[in-house]
Amino acid sequence: MNYVVIKCGGSVFEQLPSSFYQDIVTIQKQGEWQPIIVHGGGPLISQLLEQTGVKTTFVKGLRVTTNEVLDVVEMALSGSMNKGIVRKIAEANGEAIGLSGIDGKLLEAKRMKDDTTLGFVGEVIQVNKNLLESFVDQGLIPVVSPIGMDKTGQRYNINADMAASAVAQALEAKLCFISDIPGIYHEVDGEKQVFHQLNEAKIEALIQEEIIFGGMIPKVKSALSALHKNVREVSIVDGTAAHGLVEFMQGKQVGTRIALEQEVPHV
Repeated sequence: MNYVVIKCGGSVFEQLPSSFYQDIVTIQKQGEWQPIIVHGGGPLISQLLEQTGVKTTFVKGLRVTTNEVLDVVEMALSGSMNKGIVRKIAEANGEAIGLSGIDGKLLEAKRMKDDTTLGFVGEVIQVNKNLLESFVDQGLIPVVSPIGMDKTGQRYNINADMAASAVAQALEAKLCFISDIPGIYHEVDGEKQVFHQLNEAKIEALIQEEIIFGGMIPKVKSALSALHKNVREVSIVDGTAAHGLVEFMQGKQVGTRIALEQEVPHV
């Protein structure tokens, strides 16, 4: 089975058209690739924390997570966000199952290495890929909320990019980051020119030239790291473009594909 892990951040969900969910169902029904969704939910978490009066702070862009904060994070991610995506896929005539990393010990986690300031922010140390495969065998599209757990039952909030990368590594899958931009691009005379294919050397050069900058740097660095750990290909695709995901999976010049080799294959 060929897998594609589709990571959606919380901030992009409100912009996704119904065709995005139809694309996911189409990809599954075509049979060549099995989609698995890993999602975030930052804006909803912030909203619920404010509504419940639970205080939270950030260190280096990551939310400091106490058990009290985790209760709200779990409510937002594993509850509202997760089931909302499952419902959207059902509306597109697909069948999905919503899971958190706690269910069936899907994402075994530990505290983020060398960092006690973030509280219960974790990293994935093992993925129960047999659980995912069993749901796939039943014709279901797994939708994964990035809450993990250690052997003692302690929960951890896991960055969705990192969770998606861990799942992709375990399944030796393609990893596709859904965004609201057309890919990695530079502006020439006011027009966005997308880099449709990039390799490691070219990415390093674009960072030096400051064409890749800011928040895109850690994203491409994590992409390269994943490629060194059995992930076939990492891509950034605009989920707001009608049927862009299907066109991307068909090998068309959509988004940015990142691979280690010099010539990046379309499929």
